[in-house]
Amino acid sequence: MAILTLLQESPALFVSLIAFLGLMIGSFLNVVIYRLPEMIKRDWLQQCAELQGQENKTLPTFNLITPRSACVHCGHNLSAWENIPVVSYLFLRGRCSQCNAHISPRYPIVEVLTALMSGFVAWHYGYGLTTIAALIFVWALIVLAVIDLNTQLLPDDITLPLIWVGLLVNMNNGFTDIQSAVIGAVVGYLSLWSIYWCFKLVTGKEGMGFGDFKLLSAIGAWLGWSMLPLVILFSSLVGTVVGVGLIIAAKLNKNIPIPFGPYLVGGAIIALFWGEKLNHAYFGLL
Repeated sequence: MAILTLLQESPALFVSLIAFLGLMIGSFLNVVIYRLPEMIKRDWLQQCAELQGQENKTLPTFNLITPRSACVHCGHNLSAWENIPVVSYLFLRGRCSQCNAHISPRYPIVEVLTALMSGFVAWHYGYGLTTIAALIFVWALIVLAVIDLNTQLLPDDITLPLIWVGLLVNMNNGFTDIQSAVIGAVVGYLSLWSIYWCFKLVTGKEGMGFGDFKLLSAIGAWLGWSMLPLVILFSSLVGTVVGVGLIIAAKLNKNIPIPFGPYLVGGAIIALFWGEKLNHAYFGLL
């Protein structure tokens, strides 16, 4: 109890502790980012084999816990000191200790980003249950953004539970009232679903994936329906600028799909911290 009292009375200590926790969590998020898409892929292959009447091969256990973390190039099992967030990457100079292959800078970037975002959440909301809820939301958004960037997937294993958790958090007016949360979940899904079908009917092409619908539904469940226009506006603007910029720079073929999830995540984070002020400013101008 003395520790809790100290954290409550010392905002600087509380923020520092949460930022350090974020650094540790960031290491776990890297595991989820790498392993969850592979787990989904293995499950899909197994289902395809069953549908084709093929004999299922017994594969080694692969989940978020087993096997141990290893180098993706040579299979070297990482020791405890090689798993220290950020420090190990710097000490190894971004290379495997066995095969000297490059380690993706994504790992320390995710760890540092998670630490910074966690510390900001703690500073913004202060000591209390709201901070715990906001941390869960932000951590899930980071995982979804990076997975979508890497694989163009937004796994149901994260988006669907995020919807239900958001509704539960708002049962007691966590970030909004429950009515706004329920409407937000429904409107979030149907808004992008409608855009998807309109685009498909006009062009015959799929403009986005179903995971985007579920992600915006989750954002609506957490932040309420009034934040959705803000989220869509910012994500669309940033997505358009980045996409056009890459096409102009000849680094992206205009027919190659751009993952929309990271931009929705960016819009959601803006709405989480500054949404009310931005909405008040906008409606004040009107």
